[in-house]
Amino acid sequence: MKVSLEDVKFDGSGLVPVIVQDAQTRQVLMLAYMNAESLRRTLEDGETWFWSRSRSELWHKGATSGNTQRVIDLRLDCDSDALIALVNPRGGVACHTGAPSCFFNEVAVASDEISSPVSVEANAGQSGANDASDVDDDAGAEETVGLGALLAELYELIEMRRRERPEGSYTTYLFNAGLDKILKKVGEESAETIIAAKNQDPHALTAEAADLIYHLLVLLVERGVSLDAVRDELARRSAKKGTA
Repeated sequence: MKVSLEDVKFDGSGLVPVIVQDAQTRQVLMLAYMNAESLRRTLEDGETWFWSRSRSELWHKGATSGNTQRVIDLRLDCDSDALIALVNPRGGVACHTGAPSCFFNEVAVASDEISSPVSVEANAGQSGANDASDVDDDAGAEETVGLGALLAELYELIEMRRRERPEGSYTTYLFNAGLDKILKKVGEESAETIIAAKNQDPHALTAEAADLIYHLLVLLVERGVSLDAVRDELARRSAKKGTA
């Protein structure tokens, strides 16, 4: 934690936004604001202090609820006008609603592969920290399709990415990086799925399960294993169980 008061550029109101993340899971817990005094107390106490814009007063996170946040690291962005606080949360609650994170409301957005945060990050030669499906989304989001049909469409899209290797595609990045990279991502997504399940966060578990399935499909395509082969194996096991 090498941030000092002199390093931070506060805005016209004397505030700086702070993104609070779980130091272990990297889940975003909340967004709050600090002024010079709350930042000073955070640095001295090792727990988060913020400035309440609605009450115009300092507040020590968890002082009354017990859901304090022990600061593990503070990071300042490249412009010195925003902070990330990596914390060990106590009590598992960050939001005043009682939720583990304040970010639980999903927003429907029209997505495009090249504008995906993961695609952009991968195209810059970096490994994605929060990966998403490479689906282009010419697959008509307005009409709900069954899981089997969706998996088949995604598998076909991944196969096409492997053949054509278009620039700006996260799937292209994975295939270009090779089998070891794909295996590493499958392992990482498996671990993140386990963490989400342990944290009892259904939204996070859903997202991580989707990431895991996507990377597993990439692995199947890379190794030449079809969805039909997986289906037949499941059917064989089901039939065997039924006759046991």
